[in-house]
Amino acid sequence: MVQLVEVAPNLWRVAKPSAPVARSALPCPMVISDEMAPTEQVDGRFYTSKRAFRATGRALGLTEVGNEKPPPKWRSTDTKAVKAARRQALKTATEKFKAGHRIR
Repeated sequence: MVQLVEVAPNLWRVAKPSAPVARSALPCPMVISDEMAPTEQVDGRFYTSKRAFRATGRALGLTEVGNEKPPPKWRSTDTKAVKAARRQALKTATEKFKAGHRIR
């Protein structure tokens, strides 16, 4: 028996079982290997494991490029004193304007 599926108003297609699209010919394409070419760390030893290489670097206080977390940015105008001065200046300007003071 053929089953039809309406894909748009008055547009029908034969229902076929759909399989997910293969992302790769590999059996597990989303797995990242822990192996790497032998690389020397600053302690003089060679590492073939990414995990061990990174753990040694962290233990020695090194920063891996791309994994560092920069300090949060702040503006010099975000301090309480600057904000208070800004509010006071706006308040003074508003009071002068309401009092009729105009600069020509």
